[in-house]
Amino acid sequence: MGIESLIVFLIVGAIAGWLAGLLVKGFGFGLIGNIVVGIVGAFIAGWLLPRLGIAIGGGIIGAIINATIGAVILLVILRLVKS
Repeated sequence: MGIESLIVFLIVGAIAGWLAGLLVKGFGFGLIGNIVVGIVGAFIAGWLLPRLGIAIGGGIIGAIINATIGAVILLVILRLVKS
C-alpha cells in the first residue's frame, strides 16, 4: 500500500464516519474518531454486504457509501449496547 492509497483510505474513513455521525443523531467523535468509525465501518460493510448479496459498486463514491453503511451499523450497535 502506497502513501497515496493510505491517504485515500483515511479520507474515505473520515467522510464515512462524519456522514454516519450525521445520520445517527448524537454521535460525533471528532476527526480521529470519525476516521476510526469510518474505517471500522468499511470493514463491517466489506464483510456483511457481500453476504447479503448487496453490491454498491466500485470507485471512491462506492467506497464512501459502503463505509458509511458499515459505520451507521456500528453506531447503531454502539447505541444499543450503551443504552
